[in-house]
Amino acid sequence: MKLSLPVQILFRFLLTILLVWAMATFMDQYFFLSGGFGAVIIVSALLTLMNLFVRPILNAATLPLRFLATILAIILVNGVFLWLTYEIVLRMDPNLVTLEILGGLGGWIVVALTIGLANWIMKMIVK
Repeated sequence: MKLSLPVQILFRFLLTILLVWAMATFMDQYFFLSGGFGAVIIVSALLTLMNLFVRPILNAATLPLRFLATILAIILVNGVFLWLTYEIVLRMDPNLVTLEILGGLGGWIVVALTIGLANWIMKMIVK
């Protein structure tokens, strides 16, 4: 069941009240709030409004950074995957199999990206 937008906002506000109260109560060494329950309501309302209006702008502004971070994570994960494969092949009989990644670091990056893209496509096809 999908909730209407006003109900979603109200529900988020109520959950934020619970979050702010819990942080002020149990994490007071990091999150100190004075002013009683009224302060909890005010801070919760501000956080809810920030989530509604500011977060979409920040998400749009940081999209290039998140895209870059995703690409870097793909390169890193597949680079490690490729390196492990390479190390295993090195320990095998060279008459049976050899593996070389040419082109230095650039070659490793291109091959890691290619493996990542191909694995993603295969995952979509097999789904």
